Amino acid sequence: MKRVLTALILVPVAVAIVLKAPLPALVIVVAAVACLSYREFERLVTGHGIARAGLLGYGAGSAVLLAPAEGWALPTLIAALALAAAMRSRPPARALPQAAAMVFGVLWIFGAWRCGLELRSVDPHWLLFVLVLNWVGDTAAYYVGRVFGSRKLAPGISPAKTWEGAVASILAALASGWAYARLLWPEMSLWPSLAIVVVCNLTAQLGDLTESAVKRGAGVKDSGASLPGHGGWLDRTDGLLFSMPAVYACVRWFVPV
Repeated sequence: MKRVLTALILVPVAVAIVLKAPLPALVIVVAAVACLSYREFERLVTGHGIARAGLLGYGAGSAVLLAPAEGWALPTLIAALALAAAMRSRPPARALPQAAAMVFGVLWIFGAWRCGLELRSVDPHWLLFVLVLNWVGDTAAYYVGRVFGSRKLAPGISPAKTWEGAVASILAALASGWAYARLLWPEMSLWPSLAIVVVCNLTAQLGDLTESAVKRGAGVKDSGASLPGHGGWLDRTDGLLFSMPAVYACVRWFVPV
């Protein structure tokens, strides 16, 4: 019940913000979610025996979200600064894991949300499209897996996930994604729209499994407890952190806008 009530609150708020909020307000909300997720990520990092990056990580993430320029200069600079800051680690053997964890967390979380902002700049419905597919896919996987699931998808990483749930997730995403695309972009042909749905769903499921592996390595079940029934913000957005960059790449490279 907690899971349903939390979703009933968050979903309408998210839809309203994506479709109606002015860009500065959206950026503030995205930055808040990204910072909360990064805070939980740093908790997982300490569970792996790696020191937190602290304020440098948040500063680098904010730069990823707000910097106007595209290209490799910013992430390369972030990697260099992370390594330089980690030189203080003792013993020195901890420097490289600490720097790598910071760069990974910043690009994984803040970089993904930057792709979400770019999607919204193309068309607010592209960002909502990704959100809807994640919500629908997660819901189908959760309930079908609980009722019909018997074959474990990745028992060593996430024992609760099943093949039945994974298949239900992609079928539900295909149905809802096709309907969404036909309604919003009727000029788009069938196969490209379905291909983007498949990319979105598969990368979302991969993102979910990836975060589960990180949590298992840290010895925790959830990244946090901020969202009743869902765990933490990183638990709630792990699929988005893979699917937003993937769909943005598809839209930018293959869809005429």
